[in-house]
Amino acid sequence: MSDDRRQRGFRPLADPASGILDPVLRKRAGITIELVQAWEEVVGPALGDQSRPLKLLWPRRAHEDDPFQPATLVIACQGFTAMRIQHETGEIISRVNAFLGFAAVGRIKIEQKAITMPAPKRRALPPVDAATKGKISRVVEAIEDDSLREALERLGQSIHAEKIKR
Repeated sequence: MSDDRRQRGFRPLADPASGILDPVLRKRAGITIELVQAWEEVVGPALGDQSRPLKLLWPRRAHEDDPFQPATLVIACQGFTAMRIQHETGEIISRVNAFLGFAAVGRIKIEQKAITMPAPKRRALPPVDAATKGKISRVVEAIEDDSLREALERLGQSIHAEKIKR
């Protein structure tokens, strides 16, 4: 973001939202918003798409002198992903602890529930001039499969748009 926009007071919506949500998540779920946001990076794209961290369950301490005990990380997932998480528990625990900077997690609890996946962002193609559109259509016109031909036309248009952007 440019300096003049910052000076006029423009800030990303995520900044105040994180400031509001992070204390609530810490109090209610014992988890930080940073872990939720970086979940896919922490566990990898294969598991990150199919699971979400729900909360950290810290063991109750009767006295302040009681020794530290790591928390249980509750992860929501569905179907086959639960088995993958179970097999990769040790790796997930070490990655989460490395992300948090200390041995915060000692166990993982899996809750099987539906995970709402974000809808894939579909970019609108910038307008392509008629000459380029005709050229792309002539190149792919020999392809018999309609859906493949249309997909290749869209690909050609997006490649052309990327070249124009640069």
